[in-house]
Amino acid sequence: MSLNEIKNLVSQAEVKVSRSVGSTKLIAVSKVQPNSRIETVLEQGHRVFGENRVQEAQSKWPNFRERYGGIELHIIGHLQTNKTRTAIELADCIHTLDRIKLAKNIARIAQELGKCPDLFVQVNTGEEPQKSGIFPRDTQTFIKECLSMDLPIVGLMCIPPINEEASLHFSLLRNIAVDCGLGALSMGMSSDFEKAISFGATHIRVGSAIFGERVKSQAQ
Repeated sequence: MSLNEIKNLVSQAEVKVSRSVGSTKLIAVSKVQPNSRIETVLEQGHRVFGENRVQEAQSKWPNFRERYGGIELHIIGHLQTNKTRTAIELADCIHTLDRIKLAKNIARIAQELGKCPDLFVQVNTGEEPQKSGIFPRDTQTFIKECLSMDLPIVGLMCIPPINEEASLHFSLLRNIAVDCGLGALSMGMSSDFEKAISFGATHIRVGSAIFGERVKSQAQ
């Protein structure tokens, strides 16, 4: 599927639920994709990208930024505490704030650097033990702690369990965001982004539908 086809599907999903066309930010997830594929998408004028690993982001995006203006980089994978400084220096947005230790580290380094990316709190809507994220019942308290550190919390992010209906988790995340007074929702991927838009997603994370399947040798 082409980038334009994805953008058309996004627009159609917005119209279907009476949302403004263009109100959903399409994050092209470029993790483990060859630079040639990323460059193709850049050449088509797209500028919003997502990376899971800080180290991988560091290896490619400074170079792309030298050649293409207006790039917006989102860190969407689990963030190790020792990679915090690099992430803050590289990214415009971090979607995976998921523990108080990381929040304190971001606050300290942001103070030193005099800047901080926008932040999403990752919510573990399925309360899965193997998955990162704040449990729904703890989210409001966690956000209050983050705000007390002057962290720029803009919204919530979730990754629904693969064996459960995603709509239930999108609805739950939306309700938590309303309770917390937050307007941004990072939810929906290649297989369910249209559904996520119907539940108010402001940011969708789409990889394989834009770039094609990952290259095996790089994904291993």
